Amino acid sequence: MKKFEIPEYYQSPIISKVKAQRKIQDPRKKDFTPTRLSLGSIDFLIARHFGFCYGVENAIEISYKAIQENPGKRIYLLSQMIHNPGVNEDLQSYGIEFLQDTKGKQLIPWENITKDDVVIIPAFGTTVEIENKLTEIGVDVQSYNTTCPFVEKVWNRSDKLGEDKHTIIIHGKHDHEETRATFSHASQNAPALIVKNLKEAQVIVDYIEGKTSAEELLAYFEGKYTINFHPEIDLNKIGVVNQTTMLATETQEITELLREAMIRKYGEAVIKNHIADTRDTLCYATNDNQSATYGLLEQEADFAIVVGGYNSSNTTHLVELLEPKFPCYFINSEDNILENLEVSCFDIHSKTESIKTLPIKDNKATIILTSGASCPDAVVDRVIQKLLYLTKNEVDFEKIEL
Repeated sequence: MKKFEIPEYYQSPIISKVKAQRKIQDPRKKDFTPTRLSLGSIDFLIARHFGFCYGVENAIEISYKAIQENPGKRIYLLSQMIHNPGVNEDLQSYGIEFLQDTKGKQLIPWENITKDDVVIIPAFGTTVEIENKLTEIGVDVQSYNTTCPFVEKVWNRSDKLGEDKHTIIIHGKHDHEETRATFSHASQNAPALIVKNLKEAQVIVDYIEGKTSAEELLAYFEGKYTINFHPEIDLNKIGVVNQTTMLATETQEITELLREAMIRKYGEAVIKNHIADTRDTLCYATNDNQSATYGLLEQEADFAIVVGGYNSSNTTHLVELLEPKFPCYFINSEDNILENLEVSCFDIHSKTESIKTLPIKDNKATIILTSGASCPDAVVDRVIQKLLYLTKNEVDFEKIEL
């Protein structure tokens, strides 16, 4: 796999050793057990896969390349490069400005943009409408397009499904940048509808089985389907794709739920005429990170720490997986770890931050540690260092041996 050139301060002395060693031990990435790192009185159980994925590293490399190649020019990002505050703040420190917020609200009017400006398309991609708008202005939309190749893979699969007269069911969050982009691309030549979870997929099943009306379905999914969507026609032949950062297992469960409904309605003999096999759209990095989290669930530990942006979908799903078994603390960075072993952490359900005390007794603990795909390894390193400092463990990080 390609090695990207990213700023050195995103890299790390501890995690880089862990990842290098695991790559040697498990080159085929079949072993999802965590790495146990014993540092003084603290044992860290570090997920087999976590942190920057291919798409994120690609986006960061291209973004800093844009800065280096365009001195004196105005440089814009359509919205956040990735869902990590540290990465976005660093890019802003070089003078980059955001054109929109994460929900698509315009922050800088299009009228202010000229053909001489540089606009970076983030890893999530963008809608066809926005790309056309930039092209009309005269902006070069390709030189610094950082759209993740795995997001583009979903778009290409959607195109093929549309050509075969399928309606595209998108498993995603309707207000997420990537889902908005996928919806835009999918709807160019096919009807499309967005479902967030199994509960929403069941609403489609109820319609397919005649338990609810078309009017009820359309009212339930208001704002989440294409113009002139006709359930009586458009839900006869479907294919499921996903926002690449959603739970892969849930995408598969949604697909199977819809498939079983189609079998009950049409019979298994003709099922291929009514629902496509779209397992090939799942992102490898999302799969790996989530599989590694299941590996963490097989361990025993005092608590878990998940590091990443609070608006990061893939990071949120790691918390969802871990919190039923462990006390789970979702933090942005080491700055959230306070004196007296308190932590300012984010609750994914109430969407609020609160101060909690880490359950560390006598400066000893076994801690599960992982991070989202948009979190730099250097941040995870600093979390380790902060915890060791607060538990009075002096460790020479240059001499760590695995």
